[in-house]
Amino acid sequence: MNILDDLKMQYKIGGIAQKLIFWNVGIAIPFFLLKSFAPDLFSVLLDWTSLSSNVIKMITRPWTLLTYAFLHAEFFHLLFNMIVLNFASRLFTTYFTQKQLFGVYLLGAIFAGLLFVATDFIFQNNTLLVGASGAIMAVLVAAATYTPFSEVRLLLIGNVKMWHIALALVLLDLIQIPLNNTGGHIAHLGGAFFGFLYIKMLQGGTDMSKGVSAFLDFFAGLFRPKKSAPFKTVHRNTKQQQQQQTTTSSPSGKDMTQKQIDDILDKISKSGYDSLTKEEKEFLFKVGK
Repeated sequence: MNILDDLKMQYKIGGIAQKLIFWNVGIAIPFFLLKSFAPDLFSVLLDWTSLSSNVIKMITRPWTLLTYAFLHAEFFHLLFNMIVLNFASRLFTTYFTQKQLFGVYLLGAIFAGLLFVATDFIFQNNTLLVGASGAIMAVLVAAATYTPFSEVRLLLIGNVKMWHIALALVLLDLIQIPLNNTGGHIAHLGGAFFGFLYIKMLQGGTDMSKGVSAFLDFFAGLFRPKKSAPFKTVHRNTKQQQQQQTTTSSPSGKDMTQKQIDDILDKISKSGYDSLTKEEKEFLFKVGK
């Protein structure tokens, strides 16, 4: 199995966070190449996909409230965001579902974008916004709000409580608002506030991500092939046939294959895709075709 097949399999069996990372990287790379080799085309595409702080421009291009969250300014911007997304999503999905993760990511991006546009009435920067930071902050702060005293181990630091991490990131954004990238830091704070609000609403009985989940289920249903019910032949087994079936029954090839798939998926959930052997990866690739 080559590298491309391996990436396809990782995307297919990975969770929402892994798919979001694939989407962010898959969109960023062509944009980086265009920026280097076709700057004029890059400028046109950026103008139509990034979020403008101009409210009229945002209203006439409403899709930019989402597309901006899948664009990045440069490589290290992308790298840092994907590292934090991987970290935050692991914590979030310890307590919540994959669909809730996706809902918080998208709604956090929208909320952060709206705050970015709203506050430009004060700062009058007339700037463009790109980056997944607001959406990622929503996921991270949601996890920290739900379990503030749970501890994670950070390299070179040691054990740190979740609320300490969330507070440090929020304070960094607050400090940097008057210094540089004012709109970007405001968007980060907007995402953080949405993450906090999401958990408080959820604890009160309202899951704001349900609308996103319902839309995804509806959209997926449009492309899901409808299964026609096959005609059934009803027959009655004789007592002798039933006895023969009982004494000769054994696991079928299909059952064995399914058991292998289940065992491999269990291994992935515990140790990650990279823990699989080459033979296990090739087996998954073959049954996935």
